[in-house]
Amino acid sequence: MRRNRKFISAQTGICLVAVIATSAPVAASQGVFECLISPYQTVEVRSPTDGLLDKILVKRGDRVEEGQTLVVLESSVEKSAVKIAKYRAQMNGRIQSSKSRLELAKKNLSRIEVLLQKNMISAQIADEADAQMRIAEAELHDALENQELAKYDYLHAVDLLNQRTLRSPLAGVVVDRMLNPGDLAESGTGPRPILKLAQIDPLLVEVALPLEAYGKLQVGMTGTVTPEGGLGSHAASVTIVDSVFDAASGMFGVRLEILNQNGLIPGGVRCQVVFPALQAVAANPQMHERTVQSASP
Repeated sequence: MRRNRKFISAQTGICLVAVIATSAPVAASQGVFECLISPYQTVEVRSPTDGLLDKILVKRGDRVEEGQTLVVLESSVEKSAVKIAKYRAQMNGRIQSSKSRLELAKKNLSRIEVLLQKNMISAQIADEADAQMRIAEAELHDALENQELAKYDYLHAVDLLNQRTLRSPLAGVVVDRMLNPGDLAESGTGPRPILKLAQIDPLLVEVALPLEAYGKLQVGMTGTVTPEGGLGSHAASVTIVDSVFDAASGMFGVRLEILNQNGLIPGGVRCQVVFPALQAVAANPQMHERTVQSASP
């Protein structure tokens, strides 16, 4: 999966041009600035391994929750491997036989030690019995290690099987579905993704402001955002104030976040934002003049 966040700090020129192109000088003179609402983040859902698509459980426009199953790849081979690995991890025959041999070797050594104390056998026989017991102990230890290794093989097989099920990394909406059941899902960034998701709670609001407003906005301040389409006005908080200006326009970018728990506000729409902290600045004729020049083609 590849995440693609539209941070204005990473795409300052593009975002500023998009916002400045829609700026209205008259609105700026009244303390209202043009802005753009975009998803908080977009994610391309890709398969970590090659495989045939068995099921795609969502379609474009569906809402998804974090952790929800989205795609299932054909996984008969992986399921068989899990069953085999699980059976091996539960095998106890070798362990039981090793325990029995060790118990017998200990009893044999105990009897020989009694006979050795009475000088009825040689020390060589006692040494051989001690060696047999140590060999039995090593065999039991080896059997236990093999069972532990089999358990790890089982976990590895389960992990490979889990890779055949793709789940949503976020709560949001399905923006697009590029593949269908029966198509081949390929790993890597080159092939087409299976799905494209967007997180729309919260939403990002990008706005370009003139030089005169710089230093008057800080992270944590609020603004009132009004999307197009009669979707009402909403409070938004400033999360980023750029320290690098766009040289062509003389403006800088500001990012806000707006809560969208009910999902009524769509991403990708234009909006207007009013900052209470800039009401006095908006009446400044110099700011109005710069905004007019920046918005001019």
